[in-house]
Amino acid sequence: MAQCPVWPTVCALPAQMAKMSTGDKERPPQLLFVKALASRGRIEAIAQQMGYHPHYLDSFLCMQHYLLHMDGPLPFDCRHFIAIMAAARHRCLYLVNLHVLQFLRVGGDPLWLRGLDCIPPKLRRLSEINKVLAHRPWLVCKEHIEKLLKISEQSWSLAELVHAVVLLAHCHALASFAFGCGCEQDPGPEEGWAPPKLGLPGSICFCDVGNGCSQELLHLNRKRVRASASWGAGGDMGGHLGLTCLRASPLAKWLCLLGFNGEFLGAADLSCYVLDPSFGYQDFAQCHEGQPQIFRVQDYSWEDHGFSLVNRLYSDIGHLLDEKFRKVDGLHSCSMAKRQGCEEASFKRAIWNYVHCMFGIRYDDYDYAEVNLLLERILKLYIKTVTCSPEKMDPQVFERFWKPFKHSEKVHVNLLILEARLQAELLYALRAITHYMVS
Repeated sequence: MAQCPVWPTVCALPAQMAKMSTGDKERPPQLLFVKALASRGRIEAIAQQMGYHPHYLDSFLCMQHYLLHMDGPLPFDCRHFIAIMAAARHRCLYLVNLHVLQFLRVGGDPLWLRGLDCIPPKLRRLSEINKVLAHRPWLVCKEHIEKLLKISEQSWSLAELVHAVVLLAHCHALASFAFGCGCEQDPGPEEGWAPPKLGLPGSICFCDVGNGCSQELLHLNRKRVRASASWGAGGDMGGHLGLTCLRASPLAKWLCLLGFNGEFLGAADLSCYVLDPSFGYQDFAQCHEGQPQIFRVQDYSWEDHGFSLVNRLYSDIGHLLDEKFRKVDGLHSCSMAKRQGCEEASFKRAIWNYVHCMFGIRYDDYDYAEVNLLLERILKLYIKTVTCSPEKMDPQVFERFWKPFKHSEKVHVNLLILEARLQAELLYALRAITHYMVS
């Protein structure tokens, strides 16, 4: 299996760091590990949250790096734009902004950031499966796959499609984690963070939550402000400055898409990246659309079917995904299970199976009465909101529920949600691909 070259010391924490203690229960020693990672460059709020469980974070970073930055079927700019499309389905501005920056840094065309109407038709055709996979994955069928693979001009290859599907599912699930842990609202260490404001040209920031503006963007913004001032209020920003930007870095090209008054032509209104914005989650039990059938894991499982298919069409990604599934299953968080008077393994399985149940996936060997027995009503509401409609998440509503628990336990629950949702989407998409291949 391919090794992750960017995070080689993730599991090799110094012994003295692992043994350090702190009086602050909300700042476990693992966070020192996250600070160590920060020395390598940018560190996002999501990674800071996952740092409460460093062994899981190791697997997460390796898989995400492989998915976005290593050799694979899809070009690098397409990978980040697909991530933008996926995050926009849940209006996750935090993830959209991160991938806007990365899209430009790998040489992506800034005009694509105006929305779906400005991207290549091949990429735009991914919008339908993005929509269905994000909100009602049980509707994904071999016809969706056939439409993407069989159109003569600019058709997708199977390998490209598998790469895209993994990206979509990964970013949908990551949006759930971002909202569930408050990464969309969390203030930074010095001041609160807010989405970019439309106004002065120098006020727009796409960088990490709590880390301030990157020096690169600050420099480019200052140059843009000076240039615009030299032209005056009526200057033609599409002329002299536009030509200058086209010879500059991709980030400078992005700044050229800002009008003279700072109008933002892309991520401020995420609907430009979304097909059919009103399409959302519908309770599987009450859904009559297409008369969906229960997905029985005994008929198509990750271990017996999905893993081998995805690994065959996109080398090594199956191993990296499987490692993440096993790492989250091995995490320990006893307090919440003890509060319910049950074993930790039973508590974790109840959360996992509840997430899968909301997407129509059932296990024949599980007694679903345990879900109501082991999960409090308010916790079930939290899990359902974060899983199905994370953009509707209001952290204040659940503040009282989380008060008795360590922050690491809240993160643990959200990691279970992330991985369960990711696997659910992958199961539906990979089953549809399998049906296409054997038809």
